[in-house]
Amino acid sequence: MNIPSLHKEFLNCSGVSIDTRKIFENCIFFALKGENFNGNLFAQEALDKGAFKVIVDEEAFHKTTGETILVENVLVTLQQLARFHREFLGLPIISLTGSNGKTTSKELINAVLSQKFKTVATQGNLNNHIGVPLTLLAMKKETQLGIVEMGANHLGEIKMLSEIAEPDYGYITNFGKAHLEGFGSLEGVVQGKTELYQFLKKHGRKIFVNANDPKQLANSEGIERITFGTPQSDFDIKLIDSTHHLLIEFEGTEIQSNLVGAYNFANLAAAIAIGAYFKVSKEKIKAGIEGYIPSNNRSQLISKGTNTILMDAYNANPTSMLAALQNFKQAKGENKIMFLGDMFELGKEAEIEHQNIVDYLVENQFGKVFLVGSNFFKTVNNSAHINKFETFEDLKKELESNSPKHATILIKASRGMALERILDLF
Repeated sequence: MNIPSLHKEFLNCSGVSIDTRKIFENCIFFALKGENFNGNLFAQEALDKGAFKVIVDEEAFHKTTGETILVENVLVTLQQLARFHREFLGLPIISLTGSNGKTTSKELINAVLSQKFKTVATQGNLNNHIGVPLTLLAMKKETQLGIVEMGANHLGEIKMLSEIAEPDYGYITNFGKAHLEGFGSLEGVVQGKTELYQFLKKHGRKIFVNANDPKQLANSEGIERITFGTPQSDFDIKLIDSTHHLLIEFEGTEIQSNLVGAYNFANLAAAIAIGAYFKVSKEKIKAGIEGYIPSNNRSQLISKGTNTILMDAYNANPTSMLAALQNFKQAKGENKIMFLGDMFELGKEAEIEHQNIVDYLVENQFGKVFLVGSNFFKTVNNSAHINKFETFEDLKKELESNSPKHATILIKASRGMALERILDLF
């Protein structure tokens, strides 16, 4: 079956699924394969649970009675269908990528634009070669704007995702030391992320650029830009206060966010600028920003017992870790404690990048530090305020007998460390 014919089938179904645990009536099930699974094996289960059609790529699971559709490659078919559907709808799409702040920026942009438009945005962080097609296929005829987050850990990935989503607008949050194992270096990160710029430039489309970021300005030259963040830019947005939740001013209107950390200013400013560009009123922009509550361990301010906790343990890389520490250094609180976990996907740079963080903490002593994980455990320091634990269990034993009280606490680590578990120990 060709893609136009499959698309007609898609328009008559209730959506798509790639997981038989999440089958819903009249959906199309795509039997994807991975290193440790084969979706073809679950074709019959999907049909038994109410799937309308099942897309398979192994003839042994194909039924000649019409319930299944045999293709050469299920993943490629999913991606091709998503691109066809995107072209079929023809709605404006904003794509964003970057090393830090992608998901927070996407959530904020959606919070603002949804005040005026019917939007569909990437759910959670489903931003890869599977997540982007699923986001596009969630868009309907009534959708007015699409917001597509793009993640990557190697060169060529953003190029491929851009060719699927075909965005009309783009935004890169920043370039940082993330996924160095795949990109090889910071220069590789820049090259990989700017594949979005190259797509937009080639097709004569527009980008949103943080005017406070010289790297973005330099790498986006020659593309039609909408700038924000300075008095000289298209949208002048000011940071008024960052001692607690960030307070922003835009065109004489103060906007009180629920985000902490000065590093979130760019995320907020991008959402405000994009809303203003799409003619969302200041009142609705304010409502969108002020109504957004961070979740999933991203820049959350939590009170527990006598402690105030800045929970930022969703993910970490050297750039975001340093930014979090620099912000925490400025935060109020006499009894400051930092729980920092290993940063993953750094490849051969892991040893030096973890040591760089420790060196910063040795030179800047503004609280007690607990380092957790095998990478941090290998670092060298001679400071009494820095404590190292190879495993979470080792840290747990320490906290069971010496739990912090009346403290201002930062928790920051890569997702695999699951450092939010510390909350159960207070």
